[in-house]
Order: sequence, then structure tokens, then C-alpha cells
Amino acid sequence: MKRTGLYIALSTVLFSLMEITLKSTGGAFNPIQINWIRFTIGGIVLLPFAIHSFRMSNSMIHLADLKLFALTGLMCLVVSMTLFQLAITYDKASTVAVVFCSNPVFALIFSNLILKERLGRANLISVVVSLIGLLIIVNPTHLTNPLGLTLSISSALTFGLYSIISRYGSLRRGFDGITMTCFTFLIGSVELMVIMFITKIPAVATAMNHVSWLKQFSAIPFFNNVTPQYFWLLFFIGVGVTGGGFAFYFMAMELSDVSTASLVFFIKPALAPIFAALLLSEDVLPTTIVGILVIIAGSFVAFLGNKKRQRV
Repeated sequence: MKRTGLYIALSTVLFSLMEITLKSTGGAFNPIQINWIRFTIGGIVLLPFAIHSFRMSNSMIHLADLKLFALTGLMCLVVSMTLFQLAITYDKASTVAVVFCSNPVFALIFSNLILKERLGRANLISVVVSLIGLLIIVNPTHLTNPLGLTLSISSALTFGLYSIISRYGSLRRGFDGITMTCFTFLIGSVELMVIMFITKIPAVATAMNHVSWLKQFSAIPFFNNVTPQYFWLLFFIGVGVTGGGFAFYFMAMELSDVSTASLVFFIKPALAPIFAALLLSEDVLPTTIVGILVIIAGSFVAFLGNKKRQRV
């Protein structure tokens, strides 16, 4: 039990620092470039755990598995995490962190639509309460940064969809969470690399440069600013936040259960804004604090509901 608590604590701190460390790069890296770097490193960090899982289960990867990882890699890295990185570029790290933590709410909705899983009373209450919390944070009557919030919500929504696709695939193929995540990262990084190569084709780069919002995606660099100045920051983002955060999360899950490990996403909305205020000097609005508390309340309802269902 002590090890479980330690793993949850480490994962929570690392995940809570995710948006802050990415924001602290100060635009030195292209959004897709930083995703490619951190998820490549993260996948490599998780690989020994995935290999160990394969040996324990005496299984191997087939062509159908690669197709699954290509789909989850596309949804997670290419779509959701690109939106996530853009959100951090255009909005406060604290706001992005809180909104992104609503992804389990979207996952519940997609589980009902795709997997036909019935939403229990606790989960339904959680969805409603969490959405109210999001509305409080977004505050549609005084919307000052619609682009940043739209990107944040889109990232959370698509990550929720990725979670359900990953769950469906793991149930069909028999992979555990760490194996699914590891190969999602590695295959998704290859997909990002292909996209980066395509943007370097002269005709493609020229065409993108003629569209204002596509200019930043023209000729995406691979190793620009990967220098000693940013080495430790990239090391922490790749090995610590991305690789270590997920590794500790799944180790906590293996020692306990999904609902216990999910405490990480219940604590992060409260912890991330504190880190953002301390490390980035970001102001946290009173409405944001209220919204955070409402989202935590909604998540806690889901947590209690999952615990009760597991005891039945």
C-alpha cells in the first residue's frame, strides 16, 4: 500500500508539471517537434516495462496489433497531443492542465456511445458536475481566449476518444495499459516523423507558408534548439514527465486498481495551478478556483462510484 501511494504521488507531481515544463520552453520548439521528441523518449523509457510484460504473458506482436497502435498513435500523439501543445502555446498552462483533466468525462461519454457501456448514476453525476466546472472556468460570458480554450477542450475530447479506442483494443488483443501506451508512443512518434518529413518537401512547405495559420507547420525541424541549453529540460520532459509519469501511473494501477490510480487526475487540477503560480507566476482567477473545486468534486463522485461498483 505504501508503494502504491508513492507511485501515485510521483505520477501526480510529474503529470502536474507537464504543462508548466512545456510552457517553460518559451516557444523554442515547434509544437509537433516537441511532441516527437518527448514521446519518442517516453516510449523508449516504457519499452523495458512493455518487454517484461510480453515475457510474463509469453505473447508477441502481430500485424493486427501494429494497425491498432497506428490508430491509437494517430489519435493520441498526432491529434490530441498536437492540439494540447498548441493549447499550451496560446493559453495559460494552469487552464490547459485543468481543462485537459476533464478527459475522463469525455471517455465516459464515448464508452457509452462506442462500447455501449451503461453510465451508472455516479458516472452520470460526475459528467454533469465536471461539465459545470468546465463552464465556470471557461466563463462564456467573459471569454477572453476562445482559441486557447477551444484547443484545450478539443485536446481533452480527443484524448478521451483515444482512451476508449485504446481500451477497446487492449480488451480485444489482451495488452495491459503500459504495453498499449509504450507502443502507442513509439508508433505515434513514427507517424509524427513522417508528417515532419512531408512538411519539408519544398512544394508542401511553400504551400503551407501561403496560409497564415499553417506557417508554423512548414518545414518542421527535428533537432532545432536541441542544445546543451535545453538538454536537462528536454530530459525531464521526456524521461520524467512523459516516461516516468506514465510508468508510475501504471505501476500504481498494477498494485491497486484503475479507480485508485485515477486519483492522479483528481489531484492534478488542484496541484497544477499551484505549480503554474509558483513557477510561471501565472494568476489564478477566483472563477478558475471555483471551477477546479467543482471538477474535483465531480471526479470524486466518479471515484466513489467506481469503488462501490468494484465491491459489488
